[in-house]
Amino acid sequence: MLRRLYNWTMAKATHPLAEVWLALFSAMEASFFPVPPHPLLGVMCLAEPKKAVRFSAVATAGSVLGGLLGYAIGYFLFASVGKQLLTMLHLAESFPQAACYLRAHGWEIIIVKGVLPIPFKLITISAGFIKMSLVTFLFASIISRSISFMIVGGLFQVFGAPIKRVIDKYLGLVTIGFVVFVVGGFVLAGMLTGGSGGTDPEAVRCASATLANF
Repeated sequence: MLRRLYNWTMAKATHPLAEVWLALFSAMEASFFPVPPHPLLGVMCLAEPKKAVRFSAVATAGSVLGGLLGYAIGYFLFASVGKQLLTMLHLAESFPQAACYLRAHGWEIIIVKGVLPIPFKLITISAGFIKMSLVTFLFASIISRSISFMIVGGLFQVFGAPIKRVIDKYLGLVTIGFVVFVVGGFVLAGMLTGGSGGTDPEAVRCASATLANF
């Protein structure tokens, strides 16, 4: 199923409305879609390098808008929609830690996420769940998503073909890697923002957090 979704997504790279599809996939990935928009962004940047910055801006805007949907799911519909969605995406076990770190460190975690392999949908739903300030969430998301997409856009502009071959061949491993690194990414984020490494009380508390803590 993942391979079919990936192939379907990549087919949109050559569509006349490729930028619209890029914005749509970026928005969906920020709230519920399992395939990240970075491969589509990369192919578009590879095909038209001069538009790499423009494509990255489109992806950023779409992701931020989609993040608002994820925020709304966490804020208003966590019990009826959010739990089931996180379970389907294999992120349910990581959710309590994500919510704990966001509650402890706020906007810093969202910005640090820009350089860590943490699914953005986990961040957006968690932010809504803990009722983070919407203004704070929005501005932090803009910075975080800009970091993520501008880096990818630049890498694909320079090393596009080799990177795409790796993703095409090892899609399953790449996706699993995103899930595996979720908890580790938040531990690292806590170390970066907490300033006291593995002895940070917040890191210790969040590592064992459960929904009962909320």
